[in-house]
Amino acid sequence: MEAIHQHSSIHSVYNTLKAVFVIVPIVAGLDKFTNILTDWSQYLNSTLLHMLPFSAGTFMMIVGVIEIAAGVLVFLKPRIGGMVVAAWLTLIAVTLLVDWKFADVAVRDLVMAISAFSMAKLAGDYDHR
Repeated sequence: MEAIHQHSSIHSVYNTLKAVFVIVPIVAGLDKFTNILTDWSQYLNSTLLHMLPFSAGTFMMIVGVIEIAAGVLVFLKPRIGGMVVAAWLTLIAVTLLVDWKFADVAVRDLVMAISAFSMAKLAGDYDHR
């Protein structure tokens, strides 16, 4: 009986993580077009900013499209999507750590990356898409 309860609890955790990694990337991606939550360009690595062939705003819109696609991928293929989101969040954290201006945000992104990775691993057991 306890094994059934444990399985149910783990499945509940998986479903929660999956919902988070569908919703959050899509909302954050959409906000790259509106900047309602924050001015996303402030998080751009200064070295990267100088290498861009277009404006910071344009770059953030491209990032937004990628994040929306990642959220949709988590919904459709959670195992692959979770790995993509984990890699994406890790990449963001690394770029934030280079400037060291937003180390707190980088740490949170790394924690979210670990959570996305965990969700992707659980998807192998709970989602066969």
